[in-house]
Amino acid sequence: MRKFYSVIIWSVLLTILPGYLLAQGVRITGRVISVQDGQPLPGVNIQVKGTTNGVSSDANGNYSITVPGSTAVLLMTSIGLVSQEITVGNRTVINIQMQESINELTQVVVTGYSTLQRKDISSSIASISPEKFKDIPVASFDQALQGQAAGVQVSQSSGTPGGGLMVRIRGNTSISASNRPLFIVDGVPVENGALTGRDFGGQTDNALALFNPNDIESIDVLKDASAKAIYGSRAANGVVLITTKRGKANQKTKFTADVQQGLIDIVRRPDLLNASELLDLQREAVTNAGQDPDKLGLIKGVTDKQNTDWIDAILRKGVYKQYQLSTQGGNDRTQFYLSGSYRNEEGVQLNSQFIRYTGQFKFDHKVNSKLSFGMNLTLSRVKNKRVKGDNFLDGVYSGALKSLPYYSPYNEQGKLYGPSDTEYPGFPNFNPVGQAVLPRFETYTFKMLAGLYVDYEILQNLRFRSKISIDYNNITEDQFEPSTTAIGGFLPSVGYHGYGVYSNTNVSKLINTNTLNYNFQFAEKHHFNTTAGFEVLQQYERDGSVQGRLFPSDDFTYIRSAGVVDQGDSYRNNSGLVSTFGEVRYDYDQKYLATLTTRYDGSSRFGQNRRFGVFPSASVAWRISAEPFMEQFRFLNDLKLRTSYGFTGNEQIGDYQFLGTWSSATYSGSTGVSPSALANPNLQWERTREANIGLDASFYNGRLNVTVDAYDNLTNKLLFAQPIPQTTGFSTVQGNIGSVSNRGLELTISTVNINKAVRWSTDLNLSHNENKVVSLATDQPVFRGYTGNGVTRTNVILPGQPLGTFWGLKFLGVDPATGDAIYDDKNGDGRITSDDGQVIGNAQPKLYGGLTNKVSWKGFDVSVFFQFSYGNSILNFSNASDLLNTGADLQSNQSRLALKRWRKEGDITNVPRYVYQNTYNNYLSSRFLEDGSFLRLKNVSIGYNLPKKWIERFKITNTRIYASATNLLTWTRYSGPDPEVSTLDGSTAAQGIDFFTLPQVKTVFVGLSIGF
Repeated sequence: MRKFYSVIIWSVLLTILPGYLLAQGVRITGRVISVQDGQPLPGVNIQVKGTTNGVSSDANGNYSITVPGSTAVLLMTSIGLVSQEITVGNRTVINIQMQESINELTQVVVTGYSTLQRKDISSSIASISPEKFKDIPVASFDQALQGQAAGVQVSQSSGTPGGGLMVRIRGNTSISASNRPLFIVDGVPVENGALTGRDFGGQTDNALALFNPNDIESIDVLKDASAKAIYGSRAANGVVLITTKRGKANQKTKFTADVQQGLIDIVRRPDLLNASELLDLQREAVTNAGQDPDKLGLIKGVTDKQNTDWIDAILRKGVYKQYQLSTQGGNDRTQFYLSGSYRNEEGVQLNSQFIRYTGQFKFDHKVNSKLSFGMNLTLSRVKNKRVKGDNFLDGVYSGALKSLPYYSPYNEQGKLYGPSDTEYPGFPNFNPVGQAVLPRFETYTFKMLAGLYVDYEILQNLRFRSKISIDYNNITEDQFEPSTTAIGGFLPSVGYHGYGVYSNTNVSKLINTNTLNYNFQFAEKHHFNTTAGFEVLQQYERDGSVQGRLFPSDDFTYIRSAGVVDQGDSYRNNSGLVSTFGEVRYDYDQKYLATLTTRYDGSSRFGQNRRFGVFPSASVAWRISAEPFMEQFRFLNDLKLRTSYGFTGNEQIGDYQFLGTWSSATYSGSTGVSPSALANPNLQWERTREANIGLDASFYNGRLNVTVDAYDNLTNKLLFAQPIPQTTGFSTVQGNIGSVSNRGLELTISTVNINKAVRWSTDLNLSHNENKVVSLATDQPVFRGYTGNGVTRTNVILPGQPLGTFWGLKFLGVDPATGDAIYDDKNGDGRITSDDGQVIGNAQPKLYGGLTNKVSWKGFDVSVFFQFSYGNSILNFSNASDLLNTGADLQSNQSRLALKRWRKEGDITNVPRYVYQNTYNNYLSSRFLEDGSFLRLKNVSIGYNLPKKWIERFKITNTRIYASATNLLTWTRYSGPDPEVSTLDGSTAAQGIDFFTLPQVKTVFVGLSIGF
């Protein structure tokens, strides 16, 4: 199959080339760049006037054309650019600077292995400029996407510094495989999920936080099959192409220094009861159960004598610092970019901190008109001080929420109470403050992203490019929990007296990409751009860890001092991907556009019978505004209708799951091996069929730009554990069963409302996605999430329902006569049991997006950015499990919502009466499911550019002073601190659960940017 595609590609090229190889005359070369920013302009038509001889500039703006003699005139044209005519004369190198007339159409977009101007695109691609997030203290590439592009949903799972984010492009496509998009940085597919081995209660770290977002030049999000299919089996979840800054031709060397400093605080504190309020509630619950509260130690004026605010005790205001120095410059032949940065972000939880050092170097050199080469190098070092959180039994924030206010973290001598101190009888059986400051959970991560490329023009307009790159990550986790903590203290079954873990992981990718690009035109109006490529990717993983316990004292904190070292692990794994791909772009008179793309992938992750697959796509576009009958509409600058259809895949699962594997086993005191998984040689990637139709319009010389897209995607052959008869000795086998659909609408509007002394612009994006599980192996529900009182699990996967569906009892209210909860007896058997569980809601929003307004006047600029989500539900599992438990136990503080409880006959409320040791009123039900819609003032920034006459004497080119604030205000009906959090970071089937999750943080800082 691979030979067949190679033959087709080379046949096309060899058929086209001969006519051009025979051309005679003078060979002219050069580069086309933008007057505005000096960036190369691809896709500009260069034609010998009066003839059909013409070419188009390539991805780097380079062109090469043969002319008949010195009197020849070159005609340069492109929609959105002012046309030029240049007489050749006696020159052989002619560099061209072109003026933009409509910025939106001439915007350069990265489309995979090439770049185009937006006017030439026939697929769905969203572009995000660094200008949109330059004043937001984003820590990672994916965070920069939040609220900025239609069809891209980004949710920050918690306020953990350097923590993970959920990123979805046009919905969830998979149940078991990853739903994160493919992130490509400067042509290299990089690690983009969690790198560390421990998730700390559902919250992971974020590999993309190892990069410095200030180094970004552009972000392009590939959303439909026509744009994504060039990445084949890895593209079903979307592709995010990140291009970092590089030197610019004909630019004097300049330096830029940026400084930011500010404060960090939690967006909202949970509203809990104080000691007196809680004691009244507990006494009432015990009395309702027919017992004497005094006998349980619940005595007014005694029990509530101490009133500790545990949330204040474990939280602080953090300090945020970031510094960067960069330089760039170059001439016609050599360009460079060099930057270094430092970021220090103190978490709002005691002892949490994220420290990052980064450096980047880019170098490009043109040897002659045919040969150029270059390299890029990114180095990053991160120290991440973590604390336990979320659903950890000894989590810091969760422990503070549950801890009774009757107790203090410190004794009379100011020493922290430990779990073995009898005078500290509080629950949970650990001190949250001690759990924050006493353990050592430090992760050290080193990243190197490096690449070397060479570009050579084999024949006129036929260029070969080869690049070899590596993405290397080394992760060291150093952890120690002293005997004064919950885990490090004595546990009868284990006997810990101090507990330590040390692990080291190496994850690296080596990739070699080779491409041939040929662009040409004939008969004046026919333009072609063709690309063929071959790529090999190899991934290596190596991991080792060791655990120790029974340390002689808490002063000895490393494994070599442990009395017992009896646990550890080691692991090594290799995987690979080999691919060929091709793309042909055609336009007729810049009016009719077409693109054909295909990729042929072979992956080591799949069975021998399904290792290779083809992923084709096609798109067409019609620039309606170029038709003669549209000339009367002078206010319309561009109107383009486009449609696409194709297939992409998802191979993001564990390696070698198609193999029948064996593992160690013990039987009758003897060790041996036994089968642990069945083989499936037919295992293959998930496949997504994608259809898209879109409309791009530009009015009033670019003052109003509108993009509308509608899509219909169906993913089948889901990677899922397929049930099989247990008589085989196994309950499941990894297979390809089921399908998931996503259908949606996207709208992007950009306007320049005022463009005089005052400039006011607005950007709005809206997205609606309908997700549905179409089919599984059976119609039986598959449960996920947490186990809840009265039902099996909090979430369910069910045909006909979206992923992220909540399952529970349907709450019908509180009986005014008795104060007890009323549930829907679904099966009508007169009892409320788990058999009455049903679908009660889902976490998928009906609408989400972002709105940005920017105003500038005489050096001043103001930006206001809103992010919103509508129609999604969130399960307040903190209330369900502990904080609104209607008296099931007396070992946790309660939400202030408990004050609305039923107390006497006739009370109308939705909070049942509190009865000690009664679990019926606390069954997991729709009572705990809340509206998670929100409108968030994500960022406000104000800046001032000092007048040049004030700074020129100091040889400073620009100085900007600014202030910025993030997550300032949130409007929501959700009773918890933050409606955006998700305990199981990145989960698809169990999303939208708030289980003691640390809320997001707000950051207020000032900054100074100086260029010289």
